[in-house]
Amino acid sequence: GALLVSERIDREELCGALSPCSLSFEIVVENPLELYSGAVEIQDINDNDPVFPSSQARLEISESVAAGARFPLESAQDPDVGINSLQTYQLSANPHFVLDVQTRVDGSKYAELVLEKELDREEQRELHLVLTALDGGSPPRSAHVQIHIDVVDANDNAPVFNQSTYKASVRENTPTGTLIARISAYDLDDGPNGDIIYSFSSHTPAKVRELFALDSATGELRVKGQLDYEETKLYEIYLQAKDKGAVPGVAHCKVLVEVVDVNDNAPEVTVTSVYSPVPEDAAPGTVVALLSVTDLDSHDNGSPPLSAVKQILVQVSDVNDNAPKSYQDSYDVYVLENNVPGIPILNVSATDPDLGRNAHLSYTLLQGDFTIGHIFSINRENGTLYLLTSLDHEDQVEFSMMVQVQDGGSPPLATNVSVSVFVTDLNDNAPTVLYPHPNTTATYTDIVAPGTPAGHMVTKVVAVDADAGYNAWISYTLLQATDPSLFSVGLHSGEIFTARQLREDEPPQHTLVILLKDHGEPVLSASATVSISVAEMVKEVFTDLTDVAPANDPRRHVTFYLILAVILVSAAFFITMLSLGIFKCYKWRQSKELFNSSRSTLYRTPGPFHHIDAVRGGFTPPNFYHQVYLTTDSHQSDLLCKKPFTSSPLGSRQSTMRNGEPGLYHQIVGTASRLPTPAE
Repeated sequence: GALLVSERIDREELCGALSPCSLSFEIVVENPLELYSGAVEIQDINDNDPVFPSSQARLEISESVAAGARFPLESAQDPDVGINSLQTYQLSANPHFVLDVQTRVDGSKYAELVLEKELDREEQRELHLVLTALDGGSPPRSAHVQIHIDVVDANDNAPVFNQSTYKASVRENTPTGTLIARISAYDLDDGPNGDIIYSFSSHTPAKVRELFALDSATGELRVKGQLDYEETKLYEIYLQAKDKGAVPGVAHCKVLVEVVDVNDNAPEVTVTSVYSPVPEDAAPGTVVALLSVTDLDSHDNGSPPLSAVKQILVQVSDVNDNAPKSYQDSYDVYVLENNVPGIPILNVSATDPDLGRNAHLSYTLLQGDFTIGHIFSINRENGTLYLLTSLDHEDQVEFSMMVQVQDGGSPPLATNVSVSVFVTDLNDNAPTVLYPHPNTTATYTDIVAPGTPAGHMVTKVVAVDADAGYNAWISYTLLQATDPSLFSVGLHSGEIFTARQLREDEPPQHTLVILLKDHGEPVLSASATVSISVAEMVKEVFTDLTDVAPANDPRRHVTFYLILAVILVSAAFFITMLSLGIFKCYKWRQSKELFNSSRSTLYRTPGPFHHIDAVRGGFTPPNFYHQVYLTTDSHQSDLLCKKPFTSSPLGSRQSTMRNGEPGLYHQIVGTASRLPTPAE
């Protein structure tokens, strides 16, 4: 039953200038059920210094002012209350002025300078005084302001108010612009010395200036801000009248404005819940809640009366008898390779009809494969699946994992959802030249005899692309040649043919630069340099190659290695052609089933309404379709089988990668070679 302080208490923040400052509370005691009210009074400590509105003040006082004249000074403010608030002012020693400290109705202090000895401008043109404000703390805190007094010649007559104190009352919530009081002063002087300007006194608090407006010409005091009886019941406003003389005369008065309460606060109902939730087997008459009502207005029964309605939600205790249920049993997600790490790719959604902790779901990634936890991560609270690393289609095409959805009941219930992530290809690999090898110092020279007719295949550029499908479809163009009219290259085969019949007077050496480009976006390219010799005898070519070889070539037995390489290439070519025939037969049978069905068998894809696509915006093509691409050269065909899609249940919440379809691409490149002669 101990009442403890849970955080630091600042009395000035809680109650401001209100004293005493108290906080009320209620205590509920059960068995038997009783309600007690209490209050804690927050006592003030001297933790705030008095503060003046400005560090300097300037006064202009005529030398003709008689002894006894009073001059109000700016008041200091101290948010503390009681003895710790502002208690007195002190003035530095001087021969002309003394300080008179006055007390307002609310107990606050303000100071006025009283002229004790008349001023003489010819003797002293200005005075410098220091006003000190002190509170009643122990030790006391203080603040200082510099007072600069200019002694000038001024009017003979100062304005005079027709009364020193005005009283008025105004209802709270009065509209702005409402007239409260009209003050009036007169000045016996003529001309500008008799024209009067009304204004707030210098020690009028800023809060008062925000709530009230004074017409400087007519002296009408009007409502400017929103008055609130519950905040302040009485305002003490200090005003002054000043003429327009060179040394203006000043008169002062005060206006007491009483704020009248109106019924502008509805009752506030506080509900202290005891049995919530209520067990479903609770007996009739069981106490559900305790009610307390407060109203910030004064008295009761306002006119018109205000009322309050409080709804009480009675909850029934729940048991954990429902396992989480996912919208789908499995998800297929398609992600473009080279993704940015940390992107969301899927949101696994599930529901639980239970209440409270029994319906609080958490999502966990079951790491059947050790690498899954390093590549994927799931948000335990909302089921969002994130990619932690950048994926590579050439490294791995598919990832399979299991997501467990578990509620917070005791004991908890769980459901498992399977997720398959397919990595779709991007054109991120340029073609790679296999022959002629670009990173070797050896010179590969193909030989063609003079008189060779047009259309004869001389050699072939062999290249591969690590990408898949259309991104790996390579085209070959002749970029540079010793004689561009002599040779041509197959667009899709890389085979180099004679464009015309070779003459006897052809240059003996020809260098061709072949540009290889894939069909991705953006297009990536590479180049290959091919050397061709025009000669009747192999010996001549071999002599030419010996001439252009480095003088100190450390490699020996070149002929043996060349013969071995040709044999290996020929064997590989034979195996490749045999595999190609078997593969073509298999693909022919498979293509019949592929084009007769509505979905691809190359990837596992669930049927309609059990498939999700984590690509752009969660929007997918509305139907299934297939596309077949065929090459136009080299007697080869590239088969592109695009997968079917179904609608995505993720909607706009699905983070997207790109609207694209996964596909499986195959490109078979045939190679041609010639057998070496014994001399080679």
